[in-house]
Amino acid sequence: MELKTIKEFTPDEVAQFSGENGKPAYIVHQGRVFDVSNSKLWKGGLHMRRHHAGKDLTTDFQAAPHGEEVLARYPQVGVLRREAIDERKIPKIIVWLITKFPMLRRHPHPMTVHFPIAFAFAATMFNILYLATGVKAFEVTALHCVGGGILFTPVAIVTGLYTWWLNYLARPVKAVIIKQRISVILLALQVIVFIWRVKVPHILASLNTGSAIYFALVLSLLPLVTIIGWYGAKLTFPIEKE
Repeated sequence: MELKTIKEFTPDEVAQFSGENGKPAYIVHQGRVFDVSNSKLWKGGLHMRRHHAGKDLTTDFQAAPHGEEVLARYPQVGVLRREAIDERKIPKIIVWLITKFPMLRRHPHPMTVHFPIAFAFAATMFNILYLATGVKAFEVTALHCVGGGILFTPVAIVTGLYTWWLNYLARPVKAVIIKQRISVILLALQVIVFIWRVKVPHILASLNTGSAIYFALVLSLLPLVTIIGWYGAKLTFPIEKE
């Protein structure tokens, strides 16, 4: 059968074949659509507890322990519509960069997002150490960590938007939307905490209403980065449904 006679799919049409609830499991690789429903490794539309059917897995194959030759085991049921592949109109410089440096397609955000998470945890822990020991150096270090968070949170947000646009076509993905909203709140709180601490250097020196509110804001950084990390992990390593 000639390739031009094979059915053409849009990304939304492929997404309907997720392998869930008895549906066939289709995946896309380099514009070709394959039916992997009969594979035990794609039971329920989930492969290795990470890769979901109904999606374009071209990039994922670059990190797979096997080559694309495994696709020869499964029937090709169609191709991705040409317009769907080009609909993002990716600038040529971006195409060149991700071709030259494949890590730029997947890794900038997972790499940079760890910095604001680490700084938020460190800021909280060093403040707790200060309250427990009275050693001023711990409190000063906490301030530096908040400053580091302010520097790196925008970087994580920008790389996150880039990854969302490049790999998810900027479509409304629940986990991504939650991460975006929480990240904005995180950045705002970091700025508030930093400015407050700079203006009132001895804010935690005595217990009062102001210091209690300040410390509560510092503590709130922990659940915020935990939520961001949790939903980020769900995107990278989806939880297998029972």
